[in-house]
Amino acid sequence: MSSSACLNNILMRRRHCASKYYSVFLNFGGKDTRHNFVRPLHKALCLEGINAFKDDINLNKGNWIRKELFGAIEACRIAIVVLSKNYATSTWCLDELARIMKYENNHNNRTIFPVFYDVCPSDVRHLRGSFAQAFNQHEVNHRIDPKKVKIWKRALRGAAEISGFELLNHVYKG
Repeated sequence: MSSSACLNNILMRRRHCASKYYSVFLNFGGKDTRHNFVRPLHKALCLEGINAFKDDINLNKGNWIRKELFGAIEACRIAIVVLSKNYATSTWCLDELARIMKYENNHNNRTIFPVFYDVCPSDVRHLRGSFAQAFNQHEVNHRIDPKKVKIWKRALRGAAEISGFELLNHVYKG
């Protein structure tokens, strides 16, 4: 295959991946995983022809962020939730996860794949370590509704109860 034909093939797949309709929603904390894990994962999914929503690529300028994120979550049949050390510091990540878990509980046709990226599932489930620290901060922040903090905790515990993939020190522990 010529290089131009190869490039055209990639561009066609890229257009397909950039479609308005997504099969997979990627939920992740950008600080820990955006460049070293989520970017290659998104690229691999797109190259396989799987439409995956990634916020920095698929959010349309001028649209309401929350509305667009939640719309993508509702439309996707699969959510890949990448739980990392700083994940719980992001209220955006936690809001997305709460929405993902809400739809998982209400619509059993959704599949959630948790990825425990340099964190132990039990630390997520029991809110220990960096997760405990993040929630201590959320609980003392008077701008955050305590009911919302409870919803976030329930969502994290629920996600940690799902059999997922452990990547400790960037090595898969199957």
